[in-house]
Amino acid sequence: MHPLARIITEALDDSYPQPDGRWRRVPPWRDGVEAVLAFTAHAVLAVAPDVSDERLAALGVDGYGGANHPRVLVDLAGADGWIDSLDALVVRRSVGGPTALVERPDLRDHPRVAFATAIRDDVRVFGRPDRRSSTLATVSRGIGGLCEISVELDADERGRGAGAALVEQVLAIMPAGEVVLAAIAPGNAASLRAFLRAGFSVAGSVQLLRPSRTS
Repeated sequence: MHPLARIITEALDDSYPQPDGRWRRVPPWRDGVEAVLAFTAHAVLAVAPDVSDERLAALGVDGYGGANHPRVLVDLAGADGWIDSLDALVVRRSVGGPTALVERPDLRDHPRVAFATAIRDDVRVFGRPDRRSSTLATVSRGIGGLCEISVELDADERGRGAGAALVEQVLAIMPAGEVVLAAIAPGNAASLRAFLRAGFSVAGSVQLLRPSRTS
């Protein structure tokens, strides 16, 4: 189990990192993808060995928000690197059982699927049996190698509380008891509300990077 997977699983079980204002580092779980995770008064940086502890300390990394300071992220990403939005990290366990969703390879060209494929592994795409619907869900191996999901409703389904039901159907795809996480921009209030209604809890925050460092 990757160290991040262990930390997130323990948080799901109400054993959070000590709120000591400190930070720690772990290795990246995927080549070319790094991350800053923040919990209450504690930060975890998944960065490659070419960035020293001394360099991170000099940038002002700490457990009180310093790890997400723009100067830290810009330095880690490099001049041509990619910095994702700061997302809420939500987590719960899967429920297993029957689901109304089916695999939808015809939706693999959707932008949400392309985004997932660029930063996650083993991406599978699910949706409604009706091929006219563009509602979709991705199921993949994401942060720390854990199961990570994302969802998007067809425009015709929005605004009627269907988001939570869709998330619950996705949770039935995996065997019961598997740790499942999602990264949601706080400004995407509709999505965040849907995941919370579906039983997810907020563990912390995560910000991904695809660095282009030269030194």
